Amino acid sequence: MVFKKLLGALGIGAPAVNTVLHQPYAHPGATVTGDVRIKAGKQDITVEHVALSFAAHVENGYDDPVAVEFHRAEIAERFELGSGEEKIVPFECPMPWEAPISNVQGMNLDGVALGVHTELRVSEPGKEEISTRSDLDPFAIEPLPAQAAVLDAFGRLGIQFRGTGLAPDRLDGVRQELPFFQEIEFFSPPPLAEYLHDVWLTFVADAEGVDVVLTVDKLSRIAASDQTRFRESHEEAPSADWTGRIQSWLQETAEQRAR
Repeated sequence: MVFKKLLGALGIGAPAVNTVLHQPYAHPGATVTGDVRIKAGKQDITVEHVALSFAAHVENGYDDPVAVEFHRAEIAERFELGSGEEKIVPFECPMPWEAPISNVQGMNLDGVALGVHTELRVSEPGKEEISTRSDLDPFAIEPLPAQAAVLDAFGRLGIQFRGTGLAPDRLDGVRQELPFFQEIEFFSPPPLAEYLHDVWLTFVADAEGVDVVLTVDKLSRIAASDQTRFRESHEEAPSADWTGRIQSWLQETAEQRAR
């Protein structure tokens, strides 16, 4: 995947910057690799700084979309480029384990779009430094095997996807590094719809495993009338009986409300 950006904020003859990702997607905790290719324009320049900023572009349906940075990588320090000279800056950038999921089995999840900004700070002889960055160029994160197993269980139970988004809050009882968590919303399964109005799923992964948080009938972004949490290692989670766990908990919750 190649993103071609002419950094017009630097004026006529500005350097051309191409950011090349070796793969257009990643998994939480995986390493994203690629190159940033910078070619000087008509003037000699000093590149003071090159960075990548990974952000989640959240569509909330009411206000303008908000880009929330969830990871930043400084990939190059000061170097010189003569007129017309090109330099390739390779990078290896590990994704946070809590990075939000935007694609499942090649399909985009409505509500969250991810991308990467390329940031550049340059100076020319006799001029002040100027900083600029590219627009948010598309990038996707697909679920870990542990997360995919849980999502597959929802599908087997016939629980339909409704939407997703980011909540700028923290979950109680879970080790959480990012200042937000992802909420994946599902319609209530028809047999239980009289007692359960919606079902929410949140993953909080780390290097050892993943927390799976299930919530029904959210009262607010951080409060819910019923909630449960499961914790599994990355090795055990793909083979766990998520279908049985989810079905049992939803059934028990509905029965309690029916009394």
